[in-house]
Amino acid sequence: MGCLKNVTRAIFFTVAIVGFMALGGKSWLSYHFNNFFNPSQDVIFERAQKIGDFSKINKEFEIEKAAGILGYNAVLAEHKASGQKMIVVDSGKKTILTQDDIKSSDAEERIKSAINKIKYQSAAVEEFHVTEKGTMKSYGKEVPYVKFNAKIKKFPIGEISGVISVAKDEKGNDKILISVNEKNRYSQLITNEFFKSIKG
Repeated sequence: MGCLKNVTRAIFFTVAIVGFMALGGKSWLSYHFNNFFNPSQDVIFERAQKIGDFSKINKEFEIEKAAGILGYNAVLAEHKASGQKMIVVDSGKKTILTQDDIKSSDAEERIKSAINKIKYQSAAVEEFHVTEKGTMKSYGKEVPYVKFNAKIKKFPIGEISGVISVAKDEKGNDKILISVNEKNRYSQLITNEFFKSIKG
């Protein structure tokens, strides 16, 4: 009796799936699958707005992704001409880095500790060194940053340069700002141009 019940159930599901496909289900599935994994620029921009106001960024920048990454909300943008990447991470209630960490005399050690907490298996940062400190504008305020050089393991790029900063939005939440490029192609002017356009 149980065997007949399972066969009946299997036939029912087969008929339901065939009917769904016959009524355009394949197109519906394909559309929603593509929208989830390859969202339109409008959808990406809408998601990005949850982390900050990106409406004033220059057209030479493109927001590539806005999604949850490793348990954090993040926006990934690119400077189209140079390939330089800018990342804004909203860590929510989990404190990864603070402005005090960036300003501290042992900023390098504090950042290394943060990197170790959020290691991503396919790309490990090694030989991380702070080279200088400075400030830039973002979220409507002057924010501290550290400039660094590092090596990326398991990536063809090898050596990179960039900055790490922390800004506070209007609600006082920390946003981690990162800008990176290949070591000899990194530009602080590009970094400043992008981050100064983000509002809280």
